[in-house]
Amino acid sequence: IVRASSSSAAAAPEIRKIPNSKLFVSEPPPQWFGNESNPPKGSAPGWTNENWLKSRFHFSFAEYNTHKNADYGVLRVMNDDLVQPGRGFGTHGHANMEIVTYIVEGSLTHKDSMGTSESLGRGSIQFMTAGTGVRHSEHNLDKSNPLRFIQMWITPNAGGLAPNYGSHETSPDERKNRWCRLVGPVPGAGANAGTAPVQINQDAGISVAEIDAGQTLPLSVPTGRQAYLLCVEGSATDGAGGESLERHDAAELKAGTELSLTAGSEGAHLLVVEMAERAGSGRKDL
Repeated sequence: IVRASSSSAAAAPEIRKIPNSKLFVSEPPPQWFGNESNPPKGSAPGWTNENWLKSRFHFSFAEYNTHKNADYGVLRVMNDDLVQPGRGFGTHGHANMEIVTYIVEGSLTHKDSMGTSESLGRGSIQFMTAGTGVRHSEHNLDKSNPLRFIQMWITPNAGGLAPNYGSHETSPDERKNRWCRLVGPVPGAGANAGTAPVQINQDAGISVAEIDAGQTLPLSVPTGRQAYLLCVEGSATDGAGGESLERHDAAELKAGTELSLTAGSEGAHLLVVEMAERAGSGRKDL
């Protein structure tokens, strides 16, 4: 679903909706990541899904293998993961990728080969520069509540970087009815470099907002940039073009896009990844 630029009906679309129905849903066996078998349906407190993990893949990943939806600019992976109580991802390795994780609900416990051990809750962001190689695990240690997080892999501007880890916690007030910038480039790596609380080795940034019902927040994509917008929770409607996004929907935003996002009756929790414009970005299978 696309909305054309107001300047010309023939112009390139400014916003291209990626509905939840077009995301690949993965529910791998628990043994793949070192978990015990799923409990019988309805027998475990706090479980909201029969399988230990339900992942929504925005781009080609794992068993979802397609060259028609490989990435969006430098955004290589966006996985929306729901992990049930007492489950998680056992120790595994990464290299040459900037891995950024935003916690939506619950508590994520991270441990890695650099000696890091940390638990983070809603509104927190963590990153790893995998670089020359790092091993880590991610778990929901809570026995009664699920964990949901958005994990993004961003292609770095160089290979063979030294592994690194960092995190940042935000308050509800910082996200309330305004864009809260969480991630930006390291000094010298791009636009507004060296100013974000979490800094990565790429000209890209990540911001989030939690908008109250009926409130409106603008979103602009400058010339030479592009963005990928995710409706994490609730819903939002663009007052300029009428496009609506509901929970799990996303949108590709081209340079020059001007949105006026009004939250629905349950509010709207939004996340946007912005980056340098790259010709040819976008899904080829819609």
